[in-house]
Amino acid sequence: MAHTYEELKHKTIDDLREIAKGLEHEAVKGYTQMNKEHLLPALCKALGIEYHKHPHHAAVGIDKGKLKARMHAIRAEKQKAIEGADRKKLKAMRREYHRLNRRIRAATV
Repeated sequence: MAHTYEELKHKTIDDLREIAKGLEHEAVKGYTQMNKEHLLPALCKALGIEYHKHPHHAAVGIDKGKLKARMHAIRAEKQKAIEGADRKKLKAMRREYHRLNRRIRAATV
């Protein structure tokens, strides 16, 4: 029976070990001692399935470097606002920084 990564990911550790039991591959050697985090990539390798390590860590639809650069600039400007006691500007910078941070997190989750 052909398996997919998504199918394997949603199986229990007992089900994965049962699949590994029937395989004679170096990657699944010691499958009884493996946890799901280690067994899943080993099974994918043994079955020749493409393994998606962390697909949610790629920022989709944004230029993360550009946003991080802006956040860095805001931190530098923030110090000037603190020294100048400009509360209004400081609050605006905090809000912008927060929005940028949330935007990056939303795109990477």
